[in-house]
Amino acid sequence: MNGPLVMAAAFVFAMAIGVPIPFAAGLATVAGLLIADIPLTLMAQAAWTAFEPFPLVTIPLFILAGQLMEQGGMSEKLVTIAKRLVGAYNGGMGLVTVVACMFFAALSGSGPATTAAIGSITIPAMQKEGYRSRFAGAIAASAGALGSMIPPSNLLIIFALVTDVSIPRLFLAGILPGLILGLMLMVVVFVISWKNGYGGTEERFRWGPLLWALWDGKWAVFAPILILGGIYAGIFTPSEAAAVAVAYGLFVGLFVYKGLTWVKLLHAFKFTAIVIGTVLFILGSTKAFGQLVTIFDIPSDILTLFQGLIAYPWLIMLFIGIFYILVGMWLESIPQIIIFTAVFFPLVTSLGIDPVVFGIFTVMTCEIGFLTPPIGVNLFVAARISKISIEDISVGVLPLLIPYILMILILVFFSDWVTWLPNLVYGPQLR
Repeated sequence: MNGPLVMAAAFVFAMAIGVPIPFAAGLATVAGLLIADIPLTLMAQAAWTAFEPFPLVTIPLFILAGQLMEQGGMSEKLVTIAKRLVGAYNGGMGLVTVVACMFFAALSGSGPATTAAIGSITIPAMQKEGYRSRFAGAIAASAGALGSMIPPSNLLIIFALVTDVSIPRLFLAGILPGLILGLMLMVVVFVISWKNGYGGTEERFRWGPLLWALWDGKWAVFAPILILGGIYAGIFTPSEAAAVAVAYGLFVGLFVYKGLTWVKLLHAFKFTAIVIGTVLFILGSTKAFGQLVTIFDIPSDILTLFQGLIAYPWLIMLFIGIFYILVGMWLESIPQIIIFTAVFFPLVTSLGIDPVVFGIFTVMTCEIGFLTPPIGVNLFVAARISKISIEDISVGVLPLLIPYILMILILVFFSDWVTWLPNLVYGPQLR
């Protein structure tokens, strides 16, 4: 009996009847182990090895840091800065949402967390100014997805753990695509706002209020400089940077902005525990699944399948991108990265595609998964804040998917620029 087919059938069937992803991966793994006559203890061993890498501690620390910074009042300061910067133009509050999400993305490492932190402030403000609720929610959802690209990104960390690619290189490579994508989103928001008559704030842009807002929010602005600057200056590792971010968030929230209370602290720790518990559960159950993919030599089968297209790496990347987007509609980002990176990573590296580029490409496709039903987490977060249905916000987000699709096409056809920044800082990567 064909092991890979049995695994695939078991996984799809389990997902189709509503079995949670970790259990679906576990059932598929058990089926594969039984077919291959491999001891079931492999699952426990795989889960243990999944929890071993020390950089894994980076994820809960960055989640906690983002929570502390949000609960402590930094998100409000960032929104004020963004308002002084772009609020005067057409679609002012929409542009403010995108800019504030770009700022907060450099603190949180998470798309849904960025959507919640900024959207909870800007969505009601947009609704008050006459924006359609589905457009306001869609802006926050699509801009919040930048939290998974702009470092420190939890999804880039997961990709690095699965592939042994350098985390600092991936972080640096994510900066330019994240910034360009943010600018593209601002263009779409501006055009839609202009067509619908959504104006800006009554106050024209002036340097004085902007500089005052920057000074007032200096502790929030300094946070990403401290975190990322410390990593690239060689002062501390990504794991140490995450711990510094937690300490910084605590200090600012308790003693500077004084927004943290015992209730908010408890909420931050509880939220972090729930999220990391879910992540570890998914990581452990899908690690064995990924190992079976290697044991069954599925990457070689995939390479054979694409043998006739090896001369056209861009076409293979296009196929993978379409596949990832379709899968991302039904599968959460973390299991998607763990399971399918094991399948496609050997193929793309054999084609000479830079592993860092493939990491950025993978996370970019996952971001579309955040914005497409029925799984799209950002949509659910923004819809709850907007008090509208998931169907309504799914319609509103459609034009805001255009920048993401364009960015994926750019990565497929013109990808060398992605590695410019990491190569500038660390030198060209040896392959």
